[in-house]
Amino acid sequence: MRIILIGQAAFAAQVLERLVQAGESLVGVFSPPDASGDPVQEAAERFGVPVHRIVSTKSPEVYSQCTALTPDLGVMAFVTQIVPLGLLNCPKLGTIQYHPSLLPKHRGASAINWSIAKGETKTGVTIFWPDGGIDTGPILLQRDVDISSDDTVGSLYFGKLFPLGIECLTNAVSLIKQGIAPRVPQDESSATYEGRFTDEHAKIDWSQPAQATYDLIRGSNPKPGAYTYLRGVRVKLYDCKLCECRAKGTESGKIVAISESGIIIAAMGGAIKVNRVQPESMPKMPAIDYAKLTGLKVGELVGLEH
Repeated sequence: MRIILIGQAAFAAQVLERLVQAGESLVGVFSPPDASGDPVQEAAERFGVPVHRIVSTKSPEVYSQCTALTPDLGVMAFVTQIVPLGLLNCPKLGTIQYHPSLLPKHRGASAINWSIAKGETKTGVTIFWPDGGIDTGPILLQRDVDISSDDTVGSLYFGKLFPLGIECLTNAVSLIKQGIAPRVPQDESSATYEGRFTDEHAKIDWSQPAQATYDLIRGSNPKPGAYTYLRGVRVKLYDCKLCECRAKGTESGKIVAISESGIIIAAMGGAIKVNRVQPESMPKMPAIDYAKLTGLKVGELVGLEH
């Protein structure tokens, strides 16, 4: 089949490679402007696929470029813009898209963040036929994965959803080629949508249960980074562990231990062990190094902005 690929970064680059290896004819890649060393550009050049740099998928020029390629199928792999219906329908067989959740749950750009931050234990990959809405349209196939108790956004995506997504998109193209690709309507009664996960959502509230705090930290790692305040300085927390090392009756948000292995902060029903931090305007560093640098003491309260 003649396929156009719309996407970016390493995910789109590996999808391109897998589709070429499967014998498909990639006739064009549509990707946002990027700096040198872009993996999509490198992969496209390696296989002789022309790249069209696009600022907006709504541009009439993009539609004209797509039409001129006479594609059979469009494949969307890591797309952060809403693609207009006209462009979706430009390929003869339509367009399919990858999404890192079990749609219709967790529609939106930050599905991985929200699934972890909400303490869920299962998510997955959906390949669907987009219809112009935000992650709406019939489902072609789905595969689920477990979210382990220590998964972060980084480990869940790169360790599970990234490779599974490439496999699922490749399988979906094969089903379409065979003429047996399903179109199962999404169950709107089960649909959820969350906006982009930003700093607004990543602030730690130490009055919340320890498990919820831990889930928030995992669901913010690596971006945007869950944060609190240490002596009025905004500090992001990384590589944390949930533990029970908390003295009975200790106030939530109080530092209960400082050692070479990290800083332990009390939370409701438990504690959070912090192994790595990033103070504002500074690089990431071991938590113990920051404690030594600032002279942090056991018994201090965190979370105070002033």
